[in-house]
Amino acid sequence: MARNEVTADTQVARIFEWRRGFNTIYLMHIGVQLGLFEALAESPGTTPAQLAHKLGLQESCVERWCTTAYGMELLDAEGRGFRLAPFLDVILASPSHPRYLGGYVQLGAQFAGPDFMHCLEAFRTGRYVPFQGRGDAFNLAIASSTWGLQVITAKKILPGLAGLNERLSGGGTILEVGCGTGNLLVQIAKSFPAAHVVGIDIDAASIAIAHGRIAGANLGDRVQARHGSLADLPAAGFDAAVMVEVLHEIGKDIRPAVVNDAARALKPGGWMVIVDETYPSNLDEARRPEFRFPLHTGFEELLWGNVIPTREEQESLLRTAGLTGRIDRSLIGEGFTVLATQKP
Repeated sequence: MARNEVTADTQVARIFEWRRGFNTIYLMHIGVQLGLFEALAESPGTTPAQLAHKLGLQESCVERWCTTAYGMELLDAEGRGFRLAPFLDVILASPSHPRYLGGYVQLGAQFAGPDFMHCLEAFRTGRYVPFQGRGDAFNLAIASSTWGLQVITAKKILPGLAGLNERLSGGGTILEVGCGTGNLLVQIAKSFPAAHVVGIDIDAASIAIAHGRIAGANLGDRVQARHGSLADLPAAGFDAAVMVEVLHEIGKDIRPAVVNDAARALKPGGWMVIVDETYPSNLDEARRPEFRFPLHTGFEELLWGNVIPTREEQESLLRTAGLTGRIDRSLIGEGFTVLATQKP
């Protein structure tokens, strides 16, 4: 909006719209948690009474939820019932689909909301609450919120890197830094059936979940999830190292050492791949659309102590780690940066 178009009324309208967005996040969260979206995906045209009976819920609450969701254009009307608006069957009712955002909604409603209240103390004291050690529900919400990025990384980004398919087809090895609960480890192993995949993370609870996920996929012969430090891994052992939404979660004081250790673990010609967010370098960039998502993530994760690096910081980390070749940079989704470079 141009400055000469701003009035008190337009500013008031924006605040009311943001407030409705806040309510809509919780409306979606309720729909995901109670199975309302999935039930409507299975049976379009279902009435609130039928939904309530099927899911064992209060009819009056379901009717108000449906009416509000219709008003927010999450649902469309079908006779006396409702159906999901276009594409929301995969976005909010299909957890295995790459476009699924139910986990991202859950992360906002279940964890970001309470965290913002605790931010008051962080502002006053500088005390943060890191995301490690928050329990399985939090770890699984984090994993679900980045599900689409994991699928894209395994099925599109990694296969598109020059020479990597050939290396992995011959039994090569990929390292995932900050593997969390193991979703991406499994996806990479499925995408490259001859490859070996090693993940490492400092959060023991996440690694325990990863072990179960790997065993459940019958991939224990090719996939490992380790609790510990990159410094414990052998040098020059991997054909690629990947970090998905991890770099900005590493403390600024230890980032250089982590990136250096990841680069050290690569074979000559091995690929370093980072999928993360890029913080604006100046105020002009702060109002550009591609920085909108990183800005909000940086604020949302303030309590965790996370600091999103700028482009200059990202590239300095790679150069300092000895990765002196060309850095390919691209944008995907709502504001995620893909960085890829080869070890000399």
